[in-house]
Amino acid sequence: MPLLGYLIVDHYGKNVVPVPGYYIFERIDTVKNNGKVSYDSVFHQLRDFRLTNQLGEEVSLKDMEGKVLLVDFFFTSCPSICPTLTKNLKLIQDAYVKNDTLLQILSFSVDPERDTVDKLRQYAYQHQINPDNWWLLTGSKKEIYDLARNQFFVSVTEGDGGPDDFIHTEKLVLIDKNRNIRGYYNGLDSNAIKKVAGDIATLHLAKDRHRPGFMAFLKKLFAGEN
Repeated sequence: MPLLGYLIVDHYGKNVVPVPGYYIFERIDTVKNNGKVSYDSVFHQLRDFRLTNQLGEEVSLKDMEGKVLLVDFFFTSCPSICPTLTKNLKLIQDAYVKNDTLLQILSFSVDPERDTVDKLRQYAYQHQINPDNWWLLTGSKKEIYDLARNQFFVSVTEGDGGPDDFIHTEKLVLIDKNRNIRGYYNGLDSNAIKKVAGDIATLHLAKDRHRPGFMAFLKKLFAGEN
């Protein structure tokens, strides 16, 4: 909670709150309004998916409507970057502990055949992961690898999700409520973790054209309201 408080004070102490930009441009649409033609940039929007979390529940994007998403890719037996990724994501979860309806963390297993529901549940218990707003996901390897490459764009390698295919990345991906990608962050970098924690709060407020008063926002946030 002190981390989140610091980040919000830092954001609101400036005249302008920087809003994360959009990633993965796809096309330009023509819009006609009262005879006038304008052009609108269209950015990549995540497709839906169905996977299984550490509670054995089948979940999809529809179960996370209204939430900002923070995504990483890991596996439970990883001895290198994954423990640090998990530790840093735990800091973010703890910062938003009173706002579990605001943020959903998704950790996709890149070794889903070994990372069964039981293994994910044990991993969650060991790392004190709260399932209220952090899901560890397993399922079809082909599906997860397609999501990694073609929906979250965290890998430039080619592959089909077969037995010899492997993706390993330190990237965190920030997704807004409209399922657009709004940022990539190095999940091993403490400064990047501070930035993404602040950007989550900013995206939650981005729907409001006028920034609310700082004290009103703090009161609402720490009371666990949305």
